[in-house]
Amino acid sequence: MEILFAVIILGSLGLIFGVGLAIASKRFNVKVDPKLEQVQHLLPGANCGACGNPGCFGFAESLLEGKNTVESCRVCSEEIKEKIAGIMGVSLEKQTKKIATLHCNGGLKVKDKYAYSGVNDCIAANLVLGGQKSCVFACLGFGTCAKACPFGAISMSDEGLPVVDKVKCRSCNKCVLACPKKLFSLVSISNSVYVACSSHDAGRDVKAVCPVGCIACRLCEKACKFDAIRVIDNLAVIDYHKCTSCKACVKVCPTKTIRVRE
Repeated sequence: MEILFAVIILGSLGLIFGVGLAIASKRFNVKVDPKLEQVQHLLPGANCGACGNPGCFGFAESLLEGKNTVESCRVCSEEIKEKIAGIMGVSLEKQTKKIATLHCNGGLKVKDKYAYSGVNDCIAANLVLGGQKSCVFACLGFGTCAKACPFGAISMSDEGLPVVDKVKCRSCNKCVLACPKKLFSLVSISNSVYVACSSHDAGRDVKAVCPVGCIACRLCEKACKFDAIRVIDNLAVIDYHKCTSCKACVKVCPTKTIRVRE
């Protein structure tokens, strides 16, 4: 009888708990929009944060809440974006792909002002007198941008400069944010001409530390028929709204600072 009594009590408790859990699951059930799962399934899962959300799930939620647009995902291919737009019932605005572009061509050509022996990280090196390079605007060459890229689109060359693979680059903006010298920008792939320098020093000072820096000679200004390039604060600046990539400025640049993306 004692055993039977114990079995009845345990069985009754199990039944009560089971009914309670069933009621609780229905009462506190969180309804999930089926679109959320569909969109999340299509997203790449890179969790790069370039869209302004903490990962792909956050981006999917922001889409459903109307706080973001499909175009905000810089990682998805156009095909995937069209599928997501179809699920959301919205039209997709076509956008030109942008490529991370380095505005420095110094590397090993730039003289060092001291021997740095600290952590191999650009941010850490920059804390020590602005880095080891004589040019305060120069790339420090420790590859922090390459480490920050979630797509393996940046590698370091033998010249100590980051090289961007335009096929792998998803314009996620990670390298732009990671570089302590602010040497990267996102440039449309249709604009092949760019200025590989960020120095605002006077021409004579640039020449003293770097043979490939902008010396503000203004030959590019004179050569451009479209008024698309101007020297501002000792540095050539391209207006991509006017630039036709005619390469006239590239041909006349004496230091080969103005380059064509390969």
